[in-house]
Amino acid sequence: MRRLVVVGLAGCLLGVPGATHAERPTADVRPVAGTSCSAFPRNNWWHADVRGLPVHARSRAWLSHMSPEVDLHPDFGPSYGDGPDHGIPITVVGPTHAKVRVRFDYADESDRVRYPLGADTRIEGGRGSAGDKHAIVVDTGSCRLYETWNTRVRHGRWVAGSGAVWSLSSHRLRPDGWTSADAAGLPILPGLLRWNEVKAGKVDHAIRFTTDVTSRHHLWPARHDAGSQDSLAYPPMGARFRLRAGFSTRGFSPYAVAVITAMKRYGLVLADNGSPWFFQGEQNARWPASLIEELKQIPASAFVAVDTSALKVSEDSGAVDSH
Repeated sequence: MRRLVVVGLAGCLLGVPGATHAERPTADVRPVAGTSCSAFPRNNWWHADVRGLPVHARSRAWLSHMSPEVDLHPDFGPSYGDGPDHGIPITVVGPTHAKVRVRFDYADESDRVRYPLGADTRIEGGRGSAGDKHAIVVDTGSCRLYETWNTRVRHGRWVAGSGAVWSLSSHRLRPDGWTSADAAGLPILPGLLRWNEVKAGKVDHAIRFTTDVTSRHHLWPARHDAGSQDSLAYPPMGARFRLRAGFSTRGFSPYAVAVITAMKRYGLVLADNGSPWFFQGEQNARWPASLIEELKQIPASAFVAVDTSALKVSEDSGAVDSH
């Protein structure tokens, strides 16, 4: 999913508040496997229940430009992509892991700090991939999230297209106009389906997905866009789409029902340019092939865009108003 990154004129580094100790997962939020870290607090936008929100005024227009006749495509698992276990891998490191300097192609919008990258870093598609080569690293000591795009080693040094860092216990957003490892300027990790949560039958967050033609606009809490259209009739980065409540789960397995339920409660988040209605999950050899095939039966036409503006507490925060 290649994207066009429009580099802004931001001239300062993003100060990312870090936890002084490992934060325990927020109540009812499943931690990232291998850590005690929640993928952001319970009252964060990623975990917001959108079932009661109104349909967005531009829902029909956006959907008309998003190939509504297709079915969803799980962009992970054993049936598609770079090798038998496709998806975006998550690397978990301890607090003593060495950190290295990274040279960024888009340094003005990247967090220029040291990143815990090394021989153990898993890269999407592998180091020789021609794809996006995302790297996602969680530091268990500080519950800090490091993400890079187009990650590679050149002449013994780490290079990436862009990079971003978050405290997983904070609601703070990136400066408006800054990209991240995703075109929307959002973190990737909280939008990935993870096997441990699907297996447990509880997915507690929105799911990241892509479409091919987007507008040059973004909606809170997205911070960046990389579209090709000026018209507001095309979907912007950060747009959220909810599966209709009446979509039947009859005949689906319990694993598929967990994902479908999340699509109804939390929805999908437009986070990058790519193939229409491809949604993402972690790279994990345990994904059942049967589940991947089931998830291909969900039609794009069963979704509507929702208006999430009422959730906003602050323009620069991902916290939501739960009242």
